Amino acid sequence: MRKTNDKTLKDAIEQMMQVYKIKRKFDETGIAALWPDLVGKSVANRTKELFIRDKKLFLRLESSVIKNELMLVRTQIVANINERSGSDLVEDIIFL
Repeated sequence: MRKTNDKTLKDAIEQMMQVYKIKRKFDETGIAALWPDLVGKSVANRTKELFIRDKKLFLRLESSVIKNELMLVRTQIVANINERSGSDLVEDIIFL
């Protein structure tokens, strides 16, 4: 028998993350883990640095050719990231 104030574990964890204001950071680290699935292993292997700050995804790549290719599909990558995260996590991609 469930009481009225019982919560699922998922709801309790989400509430805790909201209270401690770490949900956004948790989502950002999730994007770094999903990066190979989003762009492929070959691009992910040539990605030196990846971080999110102020709704901008910053990337440092080894190859200028890959950098140019990613610039062409930048909006699609942003849409895929936001779809996977379920929120408006990234608005733009900055190449370093």
